[in-house]
Amino acid sequence: MLSISMKKLLFFIFTVFYITGFSQETTTSSNESSSGSVVVHKDSRIDLLIKKKASLNKVAKSKKSYNHTTRGYRLMIISTNSREEALNAKTKIYTYFPELKSYLSYQSPYFKLKAGNFTTRSEAERVRKNMETLFPKGVFIISDIVEVKAEKVTTDDSI
Repeated sequence: MLSISMKKLLFFIFTVFYITGFSQETTTSSNESSSGSVVVHKDSRIDLLIKKKASLNKVAKSKKSYNHTTRGYRLMIISTNSREEALNAKTKIYTYFPELKSYLSYQSPYFKLKAGNFTTRSEAERVRKNMETLFPKGVFIISDIVEVKAEKVTTDDSI
């Protein structure tokens, strides 16, 4: 007939089906209603926090002048595979041209240092001429997406 290992296997299978059959029964507790709805109890202070955060966001949005991007020009200062050389060039930019924003990026295997946010090529050309003495390998004007500060929006708080 059946071997002992086969009997043990069948006994195990029937036991598993028997136990899982009873585990599917549904029970209702005294806290649940019979219609299937759920009652949520929350602290009333949560609503106050949400309202406060929303009002703070409105205030911050009205006071902040957002930067917009557009097509423009930047100066390519250096493109090197030496990180130290790129950081030294960035330090020179901050030292001699503090009004320019510099952008150091890594595109394997080169570190590229770009500077400035110029909307016209003539602006970029004027600054490039001033940089020629600091960077004898050359400074190049490249077309890029640049940041432009938005005009300040006037808001009337009396309304």
